[in-house]
Amino acid sequence: MHARHAMILGTGKYLPQRRVTAAEMDQMLHVKDGWVLKKSDVHTRYFIKDETASEMGAKAAYAALEAAGLTFADIDCIVCTSGTMEQPIPCTAALIQRAMGQQQSGVPAFDINSTCLSFVAALDVMSYLIDAGRYRRILLVSTEIASIGLNWSHKESAALFGDGAAAVVIGRSGEGSPSRIVHAAMQTFSEGAEMSEIRGGGTKQHPREHRADNADDYLFSMDGSAIFKLAARKLPQFVDEMMKAAGTSMSEIKLVIPHQGSAMAMRLIQKKLAIRDEQMMYITPDHGNTIAASIPMGLHEAIRLQKINRGDRVLLLGTSAGVSLGGVIFDY
Repeated sequence: MHARHAMILGTGKYLPQRRVTAAEMDQMLHVKDGWVLKKSDVHTRYFIKDETASEMGAKAAYAALEAAGLTFADIDCIVCTSGTMEQPIPCTAALIQRAMGQQQSGVPAFDINSTCLSFVAALDVMSYLIDAGRYRRILLVSTEIASIGLNWSHKESAALFGDGAAAVVIGRSGEGSPSRIVHAAMQTFSEGAEMSEIRGGGTKQHPREHRADNADDYLFSMDGSAIFKLAARKLPQFVDEMMKAAGTSMSEIKLVIPHQGSAMAMRLIQKKLAIRDEQMMYITPDHGNTIAASIPMGLHEAIRLQKINRGDRVLLLGTSAGVSLGGVIFDY
């Protein structure tokens, strides 16, 4: 595959005001003390207090611009890469632009949604436009509010999630730069489409006609065991094909940044793909599953903690509703 001259220029993160401990989640879910921590390995997660998704995204975006040494005037596209929407219309990217106080800017804003893989899909797609010169610098913003849509009667899935936002500025890498997108891939197996879903809210089950009788259809539903089994079958071959196409191997990967779906998913990925402990970026314990924001949050933390340096090879990897598998190999 054609390597793309695109690079990470800066990252930012925003966590909501309300800090929720595992002990508090035990009380909220009406389970015995220690149950949430044992099931999820999430010590702390954050839920919104009065923030909106666009406000969180705007704060993460400005943090990423600051890290990149840029201003909004340097940006010529905003892409929201979230699995949840602030509202059905307009796209969340437009609302982020407004929340940034840039509603008169004319900077194009649109969404790319592949649920938990939204950031990975957007990085793949938009890096081609950077490489082609269509855009100079792009803001990719993942902002997720999981807490509003949790079904508290589904305790095992409700125990996993947190809210938050992350943003990444990408731009063209210059001649001689070690930074580039090496390879990306995605596969979808819609046999698993019903394994992770919110059935209501679209045209099939519009709230006007269905909400009163089917309230649970408007809440998140997930068969974690079924997704786990499907991923266990599909991921090894998927990653092996990625590595071959990229002309690389897991031993050459400095850091793997997976979607932080659950502690069980992290253990599966590490075991099935023979990832060493020092190669694994694991932020689940103090973030929870932040849907599409989890991968750019992991990237932000990896840079902040100096786990990767310029030129290091990184693998972004995850699964999403659909069921889809996706990954990006890049040299930071």
